[in-house]
Amino acid sequence: MAAPGLDQATAALGVGIGWRAEIDLSVERLGVDFVEVVAENVCTDHLPDSLRELRSRGVPVLPHGVSLSLGSAEPPEPARLDRLAACAQALDAPLVSEHIAFVRAGGLEAGHLLPVPRTREALAVVVANVRAAQDALPVPLAVENVAAVLGWPDDELTDGQFLAELVGRTGVRLLLDVANLYTNQVNLGLDPVAALDELPLEAVGYVHVAGGVRRDGVWHDTHAHPVPPAVFDLLAAVCERVRVPGVLLERDDAYPSDAALAAELAAIRRVVQNAGAQNAGAQNAGAQNAGAPP
Repeated sequence: MAAPGLDQATAALGVGIGWRAEIDLSVERLGVDFVEVVAENVCTDHLPDSLRELRSRGVPVLPHGVSLSLGSAEPPEPARLDRLAACAQALDAPLVSEHIAFVRAGGLEAGHLLPVPRTREALAVVVANVRAAQDALPVPLAVENVAAVLGWPDDELTDGQFLAELVGRTGVRLLLDVANLYTNQVNLGLDPVAALDELPLEAVGYVHVAGGVRRDGVWHDTHAHPVPPAVFDLLAAVCERVRVPGVLLERDDAYPSDAALAAELAAIRRVVQNAGAQNAGAQNAGAQNAGAPP
């Protein structure tokens, strides 16, 4: 199944930030194009005033799930799917997202987004779970690649191949986290640019960027530090290959000033605009060369 084309509501999301209660007023003041909210932190019967204010301004609010456990051997729990669907409806969201990860097994909660083995058996499980989620949700689903500290042995597929096959078999969209690609480069030695070249980038719904920190040779995806240059470089690499509908800054702790957040958002806009201009120039040159006489 081919990835669906992006509809008008998601084709030009712009630049956004993860909404958190700790910075709700900051988010309102920053004038972002869209926001993302952790779905499990939202009470659909009593939305936070800040989210209702943003919605009144026409700012899209995208629910971002963390507990479906799409990588578990068991299918997603109906109650969790119902809650995510209700969240999408309450926020009038154009799409929702979740992680390609598992957070529970055998009734035990891990308390963390654990990476899925990149095997064909695991892929079949994720495909079935994604299809179940798609059937239960009122809007399109985007799935996010996760960061890892350790890898599974005996992988049969690369990250890019795994995601590409998942998209091809389900038509699901991608929430491409370039910070997680960088994390896996440092911690697992995986080539993020090779992953980009294997991905169906036309299926990208939007992109995540975030900061982290290196400790004892391990990169920790903290969402509590400024976005490093290497992550901006990967964002540029994506934008040079495809027009990205939206880019979202994640920040979950150690919140800086409004000015610091605004500066990071401005840096994201510059990367998107500069890389996009290069992409457009390359396409125009290619079209001209194609039309030139032999």
